Amino acid sequence: MNDAKGSTVAHRGLTIGIIACAVVAVVGIALWMVQLSGGMIQTGMRNLDSWGFYITLFMFFVGLSAGGLIISSIPNAFGMKGFGDISRVAIWTSICCTCVAIGFVVVDLGGPLRLWELFVYSNLSSPLMWDIIVLSTYLILSIVYLWAYRREDEGKMSHTAIRVISIIALVVAVGVHTVTAWIFSLSAAHEFWHTALMGPWFVASALDCGTALVLVVVIALQKAGRLSIERSSMVNLAKMLAVFTCVDLYFFACDLLTSGFPGGEGADVVAMLVTGPLAPFFWTQIACMVLACVILFVPRLRTKGGVVVASALVIAGVFCKRCWLMFTGFAVPNIVGANGITLGTTAAQVGGAADMWTLMGAYAPTVPEIVLTVGIFALGVCAFTVLCQKLLKK
Repeated sequence: MNDAKGSTVAHRGLTIGIIACAVVAVVGIALWMVQLSGGMIQTGMRNLDSWGFYITLFMFFVGLSAGGLIISSIPNAFGMKGFGDISRVAIWTSICCTCVAIGFVVVDLGGPLRLWELFVYSNLSSPLMWDIIVLSTYLILSIVYLWAYRREDEGKMSHTAIRVISIIALVVAVGVHTVTAWIFSLSAAHEFWHTALMGPWFVASALDCGTALVLVVVIALQKAGRLSIERSSMVNLAKMLAVFTCVDLYFFACDLLTSGFPGGEGADVVAMLVTGPLAPFFWTQIACMVLACVILFVPRLRTKGGVVVASALVIAGVFCKRCWLMFTGFAVPNIVGANGITLGTTAAQVGGAADMWTLMGAYAPTVPEIVLTVGIFALGVCAFTVLCQKLLKK
């Protein structure tokens, strides 16, 4: 009787959540229409701040997506014991996060009709084009991987075929976030981006935040009665999350030491991170990830609730890292003689180039940017929730 009542309450809460996400998504779409009609001037992005909140979240969701597919494909690729239904949830989480990431690229382009220009006027020597190709391949492969799992459940797909797809998926998942990292690391003009560690660092971040997201989702689905998971699987994933987070912090410490060592070229940027305007993002990241490691390494704290808290802390930490990573690239003007960042106003341009660069400006997302971002996220949550009910029917 109590189980039936609890199931009814969970179902009602799920329905309310879907409706709320749908409403927020509609508001986000409405603001996108406003942005399309008024132009990108309604955002906080200007001449030197050409990338802002949208591309920051693109980075973030590509990482969430890649991490989910990596932990799903590793057991099958190497013939290890898998995570059962958790792997299926990880694949669908990966697909939804990829679609959300693409959504942020679309709104950042200023209009959906500009998408075709990426392919018609493509430049195959550009890391941006590499990322488009790899991301498209990755999305298609993720869908094929989910379809293959469904076919295996029906007895229509051999385990060998699943293993082959898993190996390809693993390679592409690592590749998609590595290529995303190259977009930044190959930009020699931007301080703190131009480092060979960016690729491994991005993959490490994908592993920890992707694993964290999968843990939050599967525990929530178990709570709602939609998924049954073994405690051993949850504990193993939690231990993996702890290791991934430590590796992420290790790469970060190596890069920070190299850049900030006395006499290093990135000392000014590191000082800005530690004590400057980006310090809140920096120290929040460190605090979240260290606290998450403490929770995950102490068996007494590694309860279901503790794992959810630790996973949320890791996701928050990686998000903060994406924010300061993006903004450090534009914080130091890379134009000779530039005192600051132009606001791009007509008055500044009339004054001539020299006067134009004397205007100080700093990027901050506008209200439309933030609401549109929440709308895209809500649309992804709504799609994931609805389709999970179909994929996890009991």
